[in-house]
Amino acid sequence: MDFLVSRNDIRETRAEDSEPPEPEDGQALLEVDSFGLTANNVTYAVFGDAMSYWEFFPAAGGWGRVPVWGFAEVTESRVEDLDEGTRVYGYLPPSSHLVVTPETDPRGFRDGTEHRRSLPSAYQRYERADVDPFYREGTESLQMVLRPLYSTSFLIDDMLADEGLAEGRTVVIGSASSKTALGVAHLLAARDAVDLVGLTSTRSADFVEGLGVYDRIVTYDDIGSLGQGPATFVDMSGDGNVRLAVHSHFGDDLGYSMAVGMTHWGEVAAGAGADLPGPEPKFFFAPDRARKRSKDWGPAELGERVVERWHEFAAWADGWLEVEHGAGFEALESAWRQVVDGEVAPDRAHVISLRGDG
Repeated sequence: MDFLVSRNDIRETRAEDSEPPEPEDGQALLEVDSFGLTANNVTYAVFGDAMSYWEFFPAAGGWGRVPVWGFAEVTESRVEDLDEGTRVYGYLPPSSHLVVTPETDPRGFRDGTEHRRSLPSAYQRYERADVDPFYREGTESLQMVLRPLYSTSFLIDDMLADEGLAEGRTVVIGSASSKTALGVAHLLAARDAVDLVGLTSTRSADFVEGLGVYDRIVTYDDIGSLGQGPATFVDMSGDGNVRLAVHSHFGDDLGYSMAVGMTHWGEVAAGAGADLPGPEPKFFFAPDRARKRSKDWGPAELGERVVERWHEFAAWADGWLEVEHGAGFEALESAWRQVVDGEVAPDRAHVISLRGDG
């Protein structure tokens, strides 16, 4: 079974029945077990053409398979050093099965399928659960929902610190209740001399304030209270009106404006034609930062640094995040609509299983 989203209207979905494909020599068949579904996946769909996200798991006729992060099991292998029954974590389609062309190593494999070779390498890794340092039994749901977001959070925090964009200034995080934003906030809160402000909706303000990671909370209708002085804006919302308001408030005091996500994807066009005071927003693409730090530190050290902070964050998030589990196409369709329409509360997240469906 494949869950397909219209590339012209991401609210339009359909299920397509399919038989498990037959792997050839050098290939393996993965059965998708379960995966997380968050606003991050909406970003993949909104930027599907511009950032080539639709190209990872192609579909025909104007439809697309929105990439997800989750766990799968090797059910058939024609590859040395990859046993059937191996459980892996990685980038998957919202489908029952996936054929991969594994290039194996002791920790898992990289998918060498031809059409994926030119796409960012950060999305090609599949980690064996039995040796993965991120993996801890009983935390799979947290991993599926938060792990891909946290890698982005870590890299954002690293860039802000490395380029002097955090210490001694106000850092405003838009869509402060989003899970990527909370990862950034959890990291920045441990740094000195950062005035960390969470910019959020009135309905999420109490929740965000209760987490205790932001120094203060400002709602979208009160941007004028942000204060003055040197500032950095990390925008998870993509809302053009919010961006314009923040830029107008700080003016030349805004030293950097980072565009990250699309939690308010329906408002992207709002304010798009307006001249923005201050710096031009720069899109943050996590794989580019990961490549830089892999070159600076080596891939192994980068991984170790992320893992060390991940377990601290996961333990904290386990205290406030409630994961809702669903199974089958109807559950996936319902969860997708909730995420697209922004109806998922910040302390909730979806994990979906398609096993045995279709």
